[in-house]
Amino acid sequence: MKEAMLYEKLDDTKVQCNLCSHRCTIREGSYGICGVRQNVGGTLFSLVYDKIIAANVDPIEKKPLFHFYPGSRAYSVATVGCNFTCKHCQNADISQFTQGRKGYIAGDTISPEDIVRDAERSGCTSIAYTYTEPTIFFELSFDTAALAHTKGIKNVFVSNGYMTPEALKEISPYLDGINIDLKAFTDTFYKKICGARLEPVLGTIKLAKELGIWVEVTTLVIPTLNDSASELEQIAEFINGVDSDIPWHISQFYPTYQLTQLPRTPVETLHMARDRGMQAELHYVYEGNVPGRGNENTYCYRCGGLLIERWGYSILKSTIEDGHCPTCKASIAGVGL
Repeated sequence: MKEAMLYEKLDDTKVQCNLCSHRCTIREGSYGICGVRQNVGGTLFSLVYDKIIAANVDPIEKKPLFHFYPGSRAYSVATVGCNFTCKHCQNADISQFTQGRKGYIAGDTISPEDIVRDAERSGCTSIAYTYTEPTIFFELSFDTAALAHTKGIKNVFVSNGYMTPEALKEISPYLDGINIDLKAFTDTFYKKICGARLEPVLGTIKLAKELGIWVEVTTLVIPTLNDSASELEQIAEFINGVDSDIPWHISQFYPTYQLTQLPRTPVETLHMARDRGMQAELHYVYEGNVPGRGNENTYCYRCGGLLIERWGYSILKSTIEDGHCPTCKASIAGVGL
């Protein structure tokens, strides 16, 4: 165990965790909603500081990050646990591992030094904290990211965006990119499907942009739950209000975990969502999980020229020249283009 960051001690040996927007008040001996932070004698500890449940080398496009060192590889790590209880979670076996078995942590003992060494050896440009919510293993993420930066390795979060402003500001000197799931645009969805609220996620998107972190946003479009044209328009308009250069990834839902009764998202719905994004004047809108239709390519927002041709997570061709469109010379937003 490692003493937690960003918490305060209260009366009667209670503590308040200030890592995520649940801001759990935790009694002595109890755990936060995430299941991986425990109050022991009035001190809050992380139970997953060096307990890695998954480690893989992934294309950066899998995160998805399309404008962050495209074509590079990310050393991707996770621990068990999550601060959301999404009914459609694709990694529920590890994110919800602690439900009903709090105090039992699965994973291999791997230190921040080990993670950075493995990232170096595998030739990865970045380390991605992903698969589950990186906020819940913040101490591991923070120490690893700080060390990685000394080695010239970038760091990215794949996040539900529910971290507190304090947590995001704390890690911002070492966090180069983030993909935030904007799962819907209603509190009803967030409360019913995820066990959370919408407003903190919107705040994280805004703050990450203000802090100079490269931001991309993903929305998984789920039939009957968040797939109305009006809601997708609201999401697109919100993103545009923050920055029209933020890429928006629209992903196809498939039945999983506790939502197996719903159908796969029709491709036509993804097309409609992309159209709403373009009408909202977002510069980069992508359809995910449906390769081969051209809407995973990057086009110049000014002249429409093809800049990056993709098939799934693979880049077939890139014509970007020093961050600019080779045809009209428009500046193309991103990092490491």
